Amino acid sequence: MTKEEVTAILGPVDEILIAEINQTGATSEELAEAWAWLNADEALINEARPHPSGRVGALVKILESIEPDLEA
Repeated sequence: MTKEEVTAILGPVDEILIAEINQTGATSEELAEAWAWLNADEALINEARPHPSGRVGALVKILESIEPDLEA
């Protein structure tokens, strides 16, 4: 995934986070899904969507660890 793809989804982030995201091998679609889970998990649960696993689950964990920084 390119820096531009990551920042299109998350906004401005540092190179370390981009590298960590790329280490998962995830696609931009998977990153967008992980971002959606962090920002609208109740809505996704209400749609009966399964909890994220695999690469999306890994991305959720990464984003959870830095989420306060993303909101600043």
